[in-house]
Amino acid sequence: MCPLQFTGGWALDILTVLPPVLAIVVAMLTRNVYAALGLALLASETLIAHFNPGMGALGAIDRAVGVFDSTGNTRVLLFCLLIGALIAWMRDSGGVEALVSSLMKRGLVSTPRRAALAPALSGTAIFVETNVSLLSSGVLGQRLFDAHGLSRERLAYIIDSTSAPVSALILLNGWGAYALGLVEPYGFESPIGVVAGTIPWNFYALVTLAGVYFTVFSGRVFGPMKTAGQGRDVLVEDEEAIAPTRAIYMWLPLLVMIAGALGFMAWTGGGNILAGNGSQSILWAICLAMLVAALLLISGKAFPKGGLRERGFAGISEMVPVVAILFLSIALGDSLRVLGTGAFLSSVAAQFVSPIVIPAVLFVVAGVTAFMTGTSWGTYGIMIPIAMPLALALGIPPSLVLAAVLGGGVFGDHCSPISDTTIIASLAAGCDHIDHVRTQMPYALVGGGIAVVMYLVAGLVVSL
Repeated sequence: MCPLQFTGGWALDILTVLPPVLAIVVAMLTRNVYAALGLALLASETLIAHFNPGMGALGAIDRAVGVFDSTGNTRVLLFCLLIGALIAWMRDSGGVEALVSSLMKRGLVSTPRRAALAPALSGTAIFVETNVSLLSSGVLGQRLFDAHGLSRERLAYIIDSTSAPVSALILLNGWGAYALGLVEPYGFESPIGVVAGTIPWNFYALVTLAGVYFTVFSGRVFGPMKTAGQGRDVLVEDEEAIAPTRAIYMWLPLLVMIAGALGFMAWTGGGNILAGNGSQSILWAICLAMLVAALLLISGKAFPKGGLRERGFAGISEMVPVVAILFLSIALGDSLRVLGTGAFLSSVAAQFVSPIVIPAVLFVVAGVTAFMTGTSWGTYGIMIPIAMPLALALGIPPSLVLAAVLGGGVFGDHCSPISDTTIIASLAAGCDHIDHVRTQMPYALVGGGIAVVMYLVAGLVVSL
């Protein structure tokens, strides 16, 4: 059966935004992300099936099964399950407590400011892969933030607002390779130069990073973040204390995972880290890190007989709810691409022809597209083929419009409750997903507003 093609003007085309709007509204009102994503997937497939709800339900099942047609999707989902086992091993063995105690004794994280700085620096330094950045920084930060009475929502904001912005700025990673592949067909003399030239123009990423470090050093927060995590200190006191053992139980597996991801990306890319396979590399890296952790824990007799296996499966089970959300988000994103939600939203940009407003419009449309679809990379696949011809036709620096799209994708991702990176940030920080979205959104909106103004100014300057 052919999918429904909306070609009857905005009256019909606007229906393509109904499923993501439904997901966002239901998630915010009910705090039930599973129901929100499920209903949105059903709505999207019903529209694809020519408004037939029965066929829409069957299509939703097939779309969910189709998630595993992509080896990349399967690897990411498996990685998220396995990281649960590794986290449980590091936590329950006393490795996390030992590392935190060591850092505190040395005065490196003796204050709330220093404790918040640790995951911020970690998230900034690990720019090769966003999932590795989020999970490594989150595991490190959880105990530090609890010890100093800082909310897990603040931790989620810090790691989420460093990982993707840094990846979109430095671009010595899969992000850069992906952007380069989308830019190359347009005949620029130096496609690499176009991609590298986005750094000073990526205003949202720069403003967001500045906001993170201002928050870290000033200790000031605003909006819902002011009351986030109230009562958690009582919860922490009620939890069974884990005695510190050996810090190597935490830092060595993490180091192996990070170094492994870098090494495997270089290997799968034939020596070029930009050409590496990100999903394959992080899966191999987590398996290697788990092997190292298991050998350490067995040799150190950290657990009684059978304890390693039991705690590993317990950690995996802790990840199942979050992985279910990620699974449904991927299925919804695939469905929305078939429905044409992103194509409709991106067509809005084509309505504007003034070079002055083009960068700002591209940023906003990319942000809305990423917000609605929950994917920055999917947004890039839709928007960059629109942005590059506009730059060539109107004489706008291609690096400027590319930066607007890259930054807009990250901005929309930061605001979206159906974004995979937002979900993983919540997982890594150990906080409620909707609470993370609710507390981070004001920061993202402020950063996005500043970026829009800066893009308007930039558009004016390059047009003179």
